[in-house]
Amino acid sequence: MEMTVELFDSIINTSQDCVFWKDKERRFLGVNQAFLDYYGFESAEVLIGKTDEDMGWHSDPEPFMQDELRVLAGRSTYKVQGKCMIRGEERDIIASKRPLYEDGKIVGLVGSFVDVTDVIRRRNGLDNMQVVYNIEKLRKFPFFDRIIDEIGLDEILDPLTGVLSRAYSMKFVRSLIADKTPFSYTMLDLDNFKYINDSFGHSAGDRVLAAVAKGLADFADGFGIVGCFGGDELLLIDMKNTKVEEKEKFFRELYTASAALRIEMEFAEGSALITGTAGCATYPSDADEFDELFALVDKMLYLGKSKGRNCYTVYDKDRHKDIEIGKIAVNGVYTDMCGIRHEIEKAEGFENKLKAVMPQLAEILKIRDLYYVREDGRMKSVTEPSWDGDASDIAQLMKEDVFSEGGLDPVEKDAPAFFNTLKSRCLGSALIVRIRHGKTVSGYLVCAVERKHRIWQENEIAILYYLAGLLA
Repeated sequence: MEMTVELFDSIINTSQDCVFWKDKERRFLGVNQAFLDYYGFESAEVLIGKTDEDMGWHSDPEPFMQDELRVLAGRSTYKVQGKCMIRGEERDIIASKRPLYEDGKIVGLVGSFVDVTDVIRRRNGLDNMQVVYNIEKLRKFPFFDRIIDEIGLDEILDPLTGVLSRAYSMKFVRSLIADKTPFSYTMLDLDNFKYINDSFGHSAGDRVLAAVAKGLADFADGFGIVGCFGGDELLLIDMKNTKVEEKEKFFRELYTASAALRIEMEFAEGSALITGTAGCATYPSDADEFDELFALVDKMLYLGKSKGRNCYTVYDKDRHKDIEIGKIAVNGVYTDMCGIRHEIEKAEGFENKLKAVMPQLAEILKIRDLYYVREDGRMKSVTEPSWDGDASDIAQLMKEDVFSEGGLDPVEKDAPAFFNTLKSRCLGSALIVRIRHGKTVSGYLVCAVERKHRIWQENEIAILYYLAGLLA
């Protein structure tokens, strides 16, 4: 049989190994479907012409560079163990590479790799955490019923969480699309997961991930299935809630009445409130192809993070079709700061300056109002000039220029009068910045929301701090 381009593509894209090929400068020329699925890319365009270093896949890129240079000098490598970064998580891989020849000259290289993280975890005794899905549960889904007798649970399940592995989560989703089975697709990103790992240790992070996976699987039992995507991200494939009102009800209950999210977990060194941010879209009503569906889910997740996390965003065509995440990410804080400065310079007087920037702050910080505390200790509202409250003890709370705790417990302890004022407005979380010139403090900006345990992002803190500097 003659090896045609079509036949070559078919062979490469049915391989379960991640396959790639590069030119003599180690720049990507192409990859197979398994490679795209592994990294969560829609197409190869994001990496064509780039090197591993450009993509930031290795914490220490030098060994991988030297390995590929040896291949380009004529040596093949076989099953070399290494590490790569996937969405903030370092994974273990085994890779093989060999030179590509044309007219007797080396013109590039071809390679493949497999992820062996789960194997290493099992070897290190980490596979005793939990098993969420057994054979009987998986048989309820036609895709797994077809393969379960030939493939063991060890290959299908993630050993840490006991839910579907990344590979089989993707295969299951693609099978539903191939069978034209409607489903809602959700990606859940655990909030402040790095903080938990850094504060309480990686074993605490493992506990959190396993607990949320189990809670989510229990909540969706009978109509949905949970899988791992990578790092602190989980997937939910829901075959029941596909209409807008059904999805909204499901997420409201998930965030208020489940054992998966907004739960307090105790560790040896303390405790933490476990929250997550979710993005959801539905096949085929929102998108009828995998890449498009995944892109919508990713966009909704990004929007949730931009709103302060600890929330969900369900795709709605009328509201979300024109949103371009790339432009938002590129413009970022610098563009926001320039806009704020422009409005501040046009207005005269402290209150007028705050009123001028309020529309922009409302969009950036996702708030309905902004408060400020004057030197006399009275707290005022930008949108309700006639209202004021007692914040006379706020200085006792402000040990530094910025206060950005997720809850109000420290406020109640150190500044009870200010705490009572916040509670009178039904406010549950606050970001506070000093307004000062040199060592002289002339007041405070208070960005507060009703939702408890809002996680204030670095860009939000930077914006409010910058505004305080302009006002000073």
